[in-house]
Amino acid sequence: MSVTPRTHVRTTALVLPAVLAAALGACSSFDQGTRGIADALTLYRPEVVQGNFVSKEQVAALQPGMTRLQVRDILGTPLVTSVFHQNRWDYIFTMKRQGVEPQRYRLTAYFEGDTLARFDGDDMPSEAEFVQRISRERKVKVPPLQATEDQLAKFPVTPGAEPASSDKGAAPSGAQPALSYPPLEPAR
Repeated sequence: MSVTPRTHVRTTALVLPAVLAAALGACSSFDQGTRGIADALTLYRPEVVQGNFVSKEQVAALQPGMTRLQVRDILGTPLVTSVFHQNRWDYIFTMKRQGVEPQRYRLTAYFEGDTLARFDGDDMPSEAEFVQRISRERKVKVPPLQATEDQLAKFPVTPGAEPASSDKGAAPSGAQPALSYPPLEPAR
């Protein structure tokens, strides 16, 4: 028995919509079925810190009467300067972390001419608080680096020894630099 082209077209016209409906239905049920898995396995979302971070210590250093240059030295370049508000600098920064509400901080400095007249804004975090907020590692309490006289007596200083220099590799005071250096490759 041979199939005529009309029968083939009619069969295709009946079967094709059914196949498309089944495929689309499968996609939506697949999406609904995997949504629970996606909620359980949260994808990595990077922490985003945008703007100029201004710490509580920096705000404490501001004093009315400072010049614009002094304010810029303390706070950095302002995030927002407006042509329409030339006597106002805005410092804004936001922190977005996974599982935490976005945090937004603002500080505005007002100038009269070239001097700082006043400033206002949000209560800023200290530098230590900011580091703890963005750190994913466990919080480590660093002990103060202080030693008692008894503890220092356990490590006697040898006579003629100079104190350790903070610049590693620096020549001891009074030493002359080498006039010649050994060859980089051995002689052949």
